Amino acid sequence: MRIFADLHIHGPYSMATSRAITIENLEKYGRMKGLNLLGTGDFTHPTWFHTLKNSLKEDGTGILKTDSGFSFMLSTEVSNVYEQDGSTRKVHNVLHVPDFDTAAQVNDFLSKRGNLIIDGRPTFNGMTCPELVEGIMSISKDIMIIPAHAWTPWFGVFGSKSGFDSVKECFKDQTKHIFALETGMSSDPEMNWRLSSLDRYALVSNSDAHSCWPWRIGREANVFELNEMTYNGIMSAIRKKDNRHFLFTIEVDPGYGKYHYDGHRECNVCLDPRESAKAGNICPVCRKPLTIGVLNRVEGLADRPEGHLPRDAVPFKRLLPLSEIIAAVLGTDQLYSKKIWAQYEKLLERFGSELHVLLSAGESEMRSVSNEKIAKLVIDSRQGRTKVLPGYDGVYGRLSLEEKHPEKNRNPQSSLSSFFG
Repeated sequence: MRIFADLHIHGPYSMATSRAITIENLEKYGRMKGLNLLGTGDFTHPTWFHTLKNSLKEDGTGILKTDSGFSFMLSTEVSNVYEQDGSTRKVHNVLHVPDFDTAAQVNDFLSKRGNLIIDGRPTFNGMTCPELVEGIMSISKDIMIIPAHAWTPWFGVFGSKSGFDSVKECFKDQTKHIFALETGMSSDPEMNWRLSSLDRYALVSNSDAHSCWPWRIGREANVFELNEMTYNGIMSAIRKKDNRHFLFTIEVDPGYGKYHYDGHRECNVCLDPRESAKAGNICPVCRKPLTIGVLNRVEGLADRPEGHLPRDAVPFKRLLPLSEIIAAVLGTDQLYSKKIWAQYEKLLERFGSELHVLLSAGESEMRSVSNEKIAKLVIDSRQGRTKVLPGYDGVYGRLSLEEKHPEKNRNPQSSLSSFFG
């Protein structure tokens, strides 16, 4: 059975999330995307937990089903904020659990350390990551704890603003319970493979979506091949880095992520790591510190050259969301526009799902229902020929159709040469 799984999303009670997130919409747009397994997100929030219990049925596999048979896995994200070694640390972790009873025990444990009602992604001030893992593991060894978007500056385990230089530095004696890392949109496995210390961890990819729309959910995902869809089967494939059953991850170009390059959003300054070093990591406009992005952090911690491939690594495929591809061709930034939906729906009517379009639809077949430019760009994305203007300091990267020097079209303040050239 081929499983396309996005296991880290959010419910409607997390900060900055869409109120349109419902079980019905997640199933509807998940099917359109080509997913057949979604994380529930936010089972720690009492209201969303109640909704999940009333909407999803357990069958003993650790997978929850809607009445129409779409699958979910219980998941949530928590935020740990605490002091260690003279610095404030802020780390997000994703929890996966096998059933509602285990989730209820997790909620009971966490409710004693923080307020679960305020935010679907609760924050626990003063609770360290080792304390979190030890407490969760005392409930059930079947729970999986995965550091979320591991490289993002503000809340990643390796983040430049509040993270660590190694997994062990963060989780200490509880590192033995960490089996995987989430790459996040601003990094991909190839970047993570440059650190030999990460060879022991599986690299998972999820959307961390704050809405249910198909250009958000499933933009990053995990693909498994199992005899049947079970919680234990999926978790075992991840724990063991079993590339016979954990086939590949789906990644956006890391430049598409909001923190790939260094920069300062307020001043429209976007710099690659070499330019940041020349500037002393200071914004050339306002003279405040730059937000150091993921590529810079990877370069600083890497002990291997670019292109290193570890033995038995789970492979990956780089894709961009179909809506983004259509928007680039049509020249609009409004991913929800009727023009984009018209083209999107034509392709889905012919091929069944977005991931089928992105992964395997033939160019001539796409031309027959869409147009030549869209079909070509889908193939270019599949074959790694697209160009992305890198994201920085909370600004998404974006697809460029320019053949040469696309950086000139970003903004007039995107490199040091804009100031000192």
